[in-house]
Amino acid sequence: MKLQQYIPFYRRNLTLAFPIVLSQIGQVTVSLADNMMVGHVGTTELAAASFANSVFMIGMVFGMGVTMGLTPLVGKAFGQNQLQKAIVWLKNGISAHLAAAIGLTMLMFCIYFLLPHMGQPNNVLILARPYYLLLCCSYLPFMFFFTLKQFFEGIGNTKIAMQITLIANVINIAVNYVFIFGKFGFPEMGLMGAGIGTLTSRICMPLLFIYFIVRNNRYKRYFVFARYQKVFKKDISDLLRIGVPIGFQLIVEVAAFGIGAVMMGWLGETPLAAHQVALGLATFTYMISLGVSQANTIRVSHQMGEKDYVSLRRAVFASTHLVLLFMSISALIFILGRNLLPFMFTTDKDVIKVAAGLLVIAAVFQLFDGLQVVMQSSLRGMADVTKPMFIAFIAYLLIGIPTSYVFTFVLNAGPQGIWYGYLVGLGTAGILFYIRFMRLLKHLP
Repeated sequence: MKLQQYIPFYRRNLTLAFPIVLSQIGQVTVSLADNMMVGHVGTTELAAASFANSVFMIGMVFGMGVTMGLTPLVGKAFGQNQLQKAIVWLKNGISAHLAAAIGLTMLMFCIYFLLPHMGQPNNVLILARPYYLLLCCSYLPFMFFFTLKQFFEGIGNTKIAMQITLIANVINIAVNYVFIFGKFGFPEMGLMGAGIGTLTSRICMPLLFIYFIVRNNRYKRYFVFARYQKVFKKDISDLLRIGVPIGFQLIVEVAAFGIGAVMMGWLGETPLAAHQVALGLATFTYMISLGVSQANTIRVSHQMGEKDYVSLRRAVFASTHLVLLFMSISALIFILGRNLLPFMFTTDKDVIKVAAGLLVIAAVFQLFDGLQVVMQSSLRGMADVTKPMFIAFIAYLLIGIPTSYVFTFVLNAGPQGIWYGYLVGLGTAGILFYIRFMRLLKHLP
């Protein structure tokens, strides 16, 4: 197919993706801002943030995955011009996701009691435990925000979530500045100040969403009509049938990185702090690719509703081209800037040296990370989620983590050995997701 035939799809995908990309950048900037500010307080504080966030992210991304089941269902209904059905999905989505959020919040609080048994240095653990509790308190409002975000993206509006995320970022950084460093008469709270900033910004996010909805009659009517809809067991079952496998699919990937962080803590606080620095930078590039991929999910779900399979194919391959191009540029930046980028987070020379080595490996797995995320998004748009869940489990937990352990503790590769496992896991996932998508393509008309 000639490149000219893809140009309209590049344009449409980028138009839809740009607000989502900004929203995803905003999400990760909250963590980056915390890490940058906390890193300048001390290496122990940065290591504690790394440990607490790595554990919390496992539960957080599972909840995000559960809400993502709403987007392809709403998108398909919207593509078929069945607005009534989209409203029914909204009502059932809010009901199911809030119930799930309450249960997951309780589970995350229970995990707090397991933190001392994860082999972390005592000085890291003392700082990490109260910070982790603040993160747990932010879980319920964050889940509510994501439910609203997935609905609006399903109907093709990606701008509201972007605007809210950017506002929340400003709030987070401002509160961080006041409480981390003790400004305007407030006490200097260090890592706990970062936790207060995160909690405050995440409470504001759903409140801002409600404000946007109330002020816009076009979107307000969806929620007015949703009040009179019934909650159906079948619809909740359909939501969870898609959302739960997505959640498990995400959780195994994040669990792999979380387990890697725990193993990094066995090597000491300097490797753990370096891990947080390199992972923060890699997460930033991943979130941009994730934004393009989420737009791809919307496009695919709409095309599935319209039964326009030619446009579906072109939209997916256009997204793949865009993501791989961006990840190639990111890889080059990581290699050339490996000794400079860590300075944004810390001035500790030992941490910077270890982080620079990790960034070289991150540069290599950028392409695989881009491939796996765009293929995942294509499968989600087609509501194919169960087999990809098993693919993720095999790639990340059965292949990636054992590889990390062998390289680090058997072959004595040091901190880089853990990231070699990440490289192998992401490479396996990317290839298998691509094979799965191409097989499904053959069965479309």
